[in-house]
Amino acid sequence: MSTLKVDTILKRTGTGTITLGQSGDTITIPSGATLNSAGTNTLEGISNTPAFFVALTTNVTISDNTITKIPFATEVFDTDSAYDSSTNYRFTVPSGKAGKYYFTFQGAMGIKKDYKITIYLKKNGSYVGTEAIFTNGYQPSADDNIRSHYTTLLDLAVSDYIEMWVKINNNGTNSAFIHGDNFTTFFTGYKLI
Repeated sequence: MSTLKVDTILKRTGTGTITLGQSGDTITIPSGATLNSAGTNTLEGISNTPAFFVALTTNVTISDNTITKIPFATEVFDTDSAYDSSTNYRFTVPSGKAGKYYFTFQGAMGIKKDYKITIYLKKNGSYVGTEAIFTNGYQPSADDNIRSHYTTLLDLAVSDYIEMWVKINNNGTNSAFIHGDNFTTFFTGYKLI
């Protein structure tokens, strides 16, 4: 092993690309050293992707006391084409993209008094998180809106899939709905660096 000590590395003539290493090599930045990227940063592999943001654009009716998958069909962005917005309404971890993921859900629900709203996050069809809101004693004169918010961090493997579900229990009086206007109900997620 040899050590090259220099103050500046420049291209031999003109400007262009300078290559360090070759395919399969690891470039190590030792502990205590700083990588200063003052110019345009185009480092591959250093980004919060895959990332997606999907939303409802129409109201969705939820039958009383029934767990219903939220059909997020409008993609605002989907960096790796990993969100299925046409049939399954789920995010699936692409090949080579296992790791820790951060997810956020926000929903606006049309309610009456004495509702219980439960948001469910499912991983591979099994529950991994819930958020419940009780409106007992809340008595609007007509339908009103209540907003639910849920965030979580999950360690996911390739092919794991994530879906959002909701259950609204209003004591059998009538159906409720999730608002789909102005992106008030959305689901988003991204891989942490």
